[in-house]
Parts: sequence; C-alpha cells; structure tokens
Amino acid sequence: MDQKTCTLYSGGLKGAEATFGESAEKHGIKEIIYTFEGHKLNRNKNSVVLSKGELERGDISMELASRMLNRTYYETEKIRKVLQTIFHMVNNGHQVFVIGTIMDDNSVKGGTGWAVELAKLFNRPLHVFDQPRKQWFTWNESEWQADNPLIEYDTFVGSGTRYLNDAGREAIEKLFTDSCASAHGK
Repeated sequence: MDQKTCTLYSGGLKGAEATFGESAEKHGIKEIIYTFEGHKLNRNKNSVVLSKGELERGDISMELASRMLNRTYYETEKIRKVLQTIFHMVNNGHQVFVIGTIMDDNSVKGGTGWAVELAKLFNRPLHVFDQPRKQWFTWNESEWQADNPLIEYDTFVGSGTRYLNDAGREAIEKLFTDSCASAHGK
C-alpha cells in the first residue's frame, strides 16, 4: 500500500465510517465519500453526490437484499438510496473493511451487512471487525476466519456500524497504523 496513491471509499456516516475517514486523513490517504441529495453526513470531505442515474446503476431488488441478509427491507426510498450508495463504495474499492457484528448466519448486522454481501458477491477481499468479540475476521472459503488484516490494495472500503465502541475505534486506528508501517518496511 502506497499512502500517496491509496483511496478510501466510504459513506461518511457517524461511527465507523467517520472514524475510517479521520484515520485515512491522519495517515495521508485520500478519501471519497459517496452520498445522495438530502443525505445527512457526519463527515463531508471529498463527498461525491451521486445523481439519480448513478444511483440507479447500483439499484438492486429489495427482495434480493432482504433474502441475502435474512431480514426484511421495505421499499423505502431512503433505504434503497443507501443500498445503492453502498454498491458504489464496494464497486470502487477493491478491499473491504467493516466494523460490526457477525451474525450466526454469517451475515453482518444492520445495513452494513449489504457492503459485506456485495463484497462476497464481487469476490473482494473482505474483513470484518466483530465488536462483541473484539476480533478481526476474514471471509475465506465461505467462512469467517480470525485474522489480523492489512490494507493491501490502492482502493479500499471502510464501512460499518454507527454505534462504534472503543474496541472498534482502536481496531480502525491499528489497521491504518499497521498497514502504513508495513508499507514502509518498519
């Protein structure tokens, strides 16, 4: 990873996404935040407001999303736009990092789970920091395996829960610190 050519893709929301952005900025990594008209962001640096046409490119069936995540999503315009925005993040970032809770069915709790399912679908290197277990896990051969991942690609996604705890915050900072140190051979 070269910090000068590296880009974080995020949604700029409070909690994990804002913390990923703050860490990227601290480490000299470019950040692009995808959003849509009228969406309230916690962090608004380098935001790209997706047009109606761009959002539609990330359109998915709410029924498919509900089935993949084993939960019910209703046809609300805001939820649809959030899921469409997540599509753009995962489509542009090669490696995906998420802070959240891994469920018994291998999905990740909340809307963040859509980034995880898209990463699986797009065959992206996927890493989730499970806050309750205070451990990183990597999706490998259709299962979660304990790991200590590094940022290894020039484009990556940082997403996750709005309810970031101290363990999640520390995991994000350590991810950036360790990845940058590794890139410099320290």
